[in-house]
Amino acid sequence: MMPPEGSSLVPGEALASQKGVYCSKRRVLGKGSGLQSAAQTSRPAELATKYANFSEGTCKPGYASALMTAIFPRFSKPAPMFLDDSFRKWARIREFVPPFGIKGQDNLIKAILSVTKEYRLTPALDSLSCRRCIVVGNGGVLANKSLGSRIDDYDIVVRLNSAPVKGFEKDVGSKTTLRITYPEGAMQRPEQYERDSLFVLAGFKWQDFKWLKYIVYKERVSASDGFWKSVATRVPKEPPEIRILNPYFIQEAAFTLIGLPFNNGLMGRGNIPTLGSVAVTMALHGCDEVAVAGFGYDMSTPNAPLHYYETVRMAAIKESWTHNIQREKEFLRKLVKAHVITDLTSGI
Repeated sequence: MMPPEGSSLVPGEALASQKGVYCSKRRVLGKGSGLQSAAQTSRPAELATKYANFSEGTCKPGYASALMTAIFPRFSKPAPMFLDDSFRKWARIREFVPPFGIKGQDNLIKAILSVTKEYRLTPALDSLSCRRCIVVGNGGVLANKSLGSRIDDYDIVVRLNSAPVKGFEKDVGSKTTLRITYPEGAMQRPEQYERDSLFVLAGFKWQDFKWLKYIVYKERVSASDGFWKSVATRVPKEPPEIRILNPYFIQEAAFTLIGLPFNNGLMGRGNIPTLGSVAVTMALHGCDEVAVAGFGYDMSTPNAPLHYYETVRMAAIKESWTHNIQREKEFLRKLVKAHVITDLTSGI
């Protein structure tokens, strides 16, 4: 069992197990975390010099990827946020079944993209020469911090699963650029969706792509399609507002950055990265500066709120079958200490 839906590292619940055929060249993956310890506590001198003349609050082009490359030389920034109609040509994902790739999903993805026909952010965001992004987790550490205006100041605000905004604007802001989710984590009431946000599917199993096809084509969603809890039957977004997250970020977060068990490239015990870590990985590729808020558990305070939007307490956290929360926390802490990401709530 994993932490309840919307938790600070995992805004979701246990993912259904999956069988699949594995036929991949393991050369695309790293072993273990791969982060170099020598550069984890200070900025490399040459980068400090490069960005020394930037005033506080000014976006620094290439900052996150430069720092990431300094502590992880194999990090390669070019990776599209979303799948486009050339997805079958990308070797990094075509040989892996979900959640680490798209093997076996070609027809479903092609059908979805033939209707959505949009593969990037908005024209305004794509035109920015420097992008500041924040990934907002769902942790109780956000409560009563009054960070709403700071969160809204970012160019791209990423939210996860069904974490609400209305009624919590003072602490979590009102702006949503991307809402990343999967069927079981998606908002089930159409009125909860933000008008101007993009809906982004993170496909963890083949049923997730089938579900998105139902949504895009406005077909009837069947509850018997292998979902482990009830799912949304309607998403109030037009096809051009829907995207498919590049599954490479799930693969990279799991095996290259966090160092989770490879398990022959299949979903298995303790090798699925949380949606929060996947979103951070995506942001490191697509943004110049990256921040997080609402991440991290403080297990020393069992009576503290687990999520900012409900009364469930920290003591409700149980051991996760699919995730390795401790290893993910270590990974994110390394990024914070190396100044790759900024933690607004200091929860990591």
